[in-house]
Amino acid sequence: MSEREALHLFAGYGIELEYMLAGTGGLDVRPIADELLLEAGGTFNDDVDRGAIAWSNELALHVVELKTNGPAPSLAGLAALFQGEIAHINGLLAPRGAQVLPTAMHPWMDPIGELELWPHENDVVYRTFDRIFDCRGHGWANLQSMHVNLPFADDREFGALHAAIRLVLPAIPGLAASSPFADGKATGLLDTRLDIYRSNARRVPSVTGHVIPERVFTRRDYEAAILERIYADLAPLDPEGVLRHEWANARGCIARFDRMAIEIRVIDVQECPAADLAVAAAVVAAVRCLVEEHWCSSEAQRRWDERELSALLLEGVRDADHAVLDNRRYLQSFGYPERGRARARDLWQHLVESLLAHDPCFGEWAAPLAIILGQGCLARRLLAAAGPRPSRETLREVYGRLAGCAAHGTLFGARSHGP
Repeated sequence: MSEREALHLFAGYGIELEYMLAGTGGLDVRPIADELLLEAGGTFNDDVDRGAIAWSNELALHVVELKTNGPAPSLAGLAALFQGEIAHINGLLAPRGAQVLPTAMHPWMDPIGELELWPHENDVVYRTFDRIFDCRGHGWANLQSMHVNLPFADDREFGALHAAIRLVLPAIPGLAASSPFADGKATGLLDTRLDIYRSNARRVPSVTGHVIPERVFTRRDYEAAILERIYADLAPLDPEGVLRHEWANARGCIARFDRMAIEIRVIDVQECPAADLAVAAAVVAAVRCLVEEHWCSSEAQRRWDERELSALLLEGVRDADHAVLDNRRYLQSFGYPERGRARARDLWQHLVESLLAHDPCFGEWAAPLAIILGQGCLARRLLAAAGPRPSRETLREVYGRLAGCAAHGTLFGARSHGP
């Protein structure tokens, strides 16, 4: 949208959910997103308009994205809309022996042997990414996330929003990590997706930076310090300028001046839309409280260096909800009680309790968040269910249950793994 049409802060919300397509039997990935979109929309165009929700392709042919069809005025009710779309997709996939499979990474996919790139409209973009970065790896072939888009209307709003989101990013894995397995085994990290994401564009380091964006709070500074540097570094590898767009920026949140929004990218997709929207609601509420300076000033938020925040993010990548946040200044930024040390789960418990007390509408997400905070983030529940050294059969059973969660809109509850 143009700047004249732009929405003000928190006047609209864009949600994007990425899902794998997998077989109903063995759960191996199925590269049939083009067949799905062709049947649903009648063409190989990369978007299918379904009213309030749209479907689109991604780089990998076994991934489909569901997204709000433009900004939604509220997060309320979106989980049910997304759930209805999953039911429709599963209905179309069933004759092909396939289904939607949630979470941020397939637990045993071989990205080198199994990746198939989207071959239709806009394929030149994916072929360019592949030529420069070689997409045959988990960092391109096996990552599913939720993106949350928040609008801003002008430079003042952009600066306040960017400062607040930067501060929330390191805490997000503590709520949303869902990727403890890759290559058929536990990786030792709870947010493996985010760890891989940090280096998937390592040939051009400026594309991702430190994941936490630099301290820039105006459009002019952002374009000069981040976007123009990315474009300059890509130019020798992309002389046609195929990737000279804002979406080439792979930081944990990116400015989309083309639609006057900031897109948050560090959130692992969960087991069902009810969980995804609960996570989105908690993240958005924390961002909003910072923008409104409930706990600290915007000026104080802007003083955080990206390297300092990145160090906190790495703790979350490894330990997620059990990550130890021992930076007193960081905890005080969220109004956490006067202690210099807390687990990420404790910080989110504090935030959710505060939000429930002050915003009655937040109660819609209380039940999913109670499971996430009480039983652990999805990655921890998956580890509890499968064990630290699961067999392929155990992973099939556990991830089969996850497919059921996506199909029926239920949260995943861990059961003890067998011997």
